[in-house]
Amino acid sequence: MSKVAFLLANDFEDSEMQVPYEEVKKAGHEADIIGLEAGETLKGKQGKVEYQADKAITDVKVADYDAVVIPGGASPENLRLNDGILQFVKEANEAKKTIAAICHGPQILISADLLKRRTITCYPPLKDDVVNAGAEFKDQEVVVDGNYITSRTPKDEPAFVREILQALQ
Repeated sequence: MSKVAFLLANDFEDSEMQVPYEEVKKAGHEADIIGLEAGETLKGKQGKVEYQADKAITDVKVADYDAVVIPGGASPENLRLNDGILQFVKEANEAKKTIAAICHGPQILISADLLKRRTITCYPPLKDDVVNAGAEFKDQEVVVDGNYITSRTPKDEPAFVREILQALQ
C-alpha cells in the first residue's frame, strides 16, 4: 500500500482534509499529517475537525511518500512561505509523485513555481493567480495533468478522492 503526506496548517477547509484523509486510510494506505511542528494541534476553519501533526516538515523526506495531498482553506496560505514545504513539493514533483491539491491548495504550487505549462483547476477566485503562474485553468470538478490532481471546492471531493485513490493503485 502507499504512504501519503497530507500538508496541513490551521484553518484548513474541514471536509477537504477529512474526506480524502479518511478515504485514503479506509482504502488501506498510510497517511501522515505533516505540519510546521510535530504534535501541533491543527484546527479546521469550520470548527468541525482538528488533527495533530504527526511530523514536522523538517523531519520528513519525499522518498518516504508516494503522494502528497494539499487540502484547501487558509492552510496553504499558512504553509506557502515555509521553505521546507516548498522544497518538499518541488522534490515530490521532480520524483513524479502524485500531488493532489484542492481549493486553495495550488497556492503552494504557485509559491514553489511548479505551475508553468500545467493544466489545473482550483477555487475559481484563484484563477488569475494560477494563470499568472503559467498554468492553464479549467473550471472542472477535477483535472488530472500528469502527476497533478486538482479540484475546486468541497462539492468536488468525490471526484478528487476517486482520482487520488486511482493514482495510489
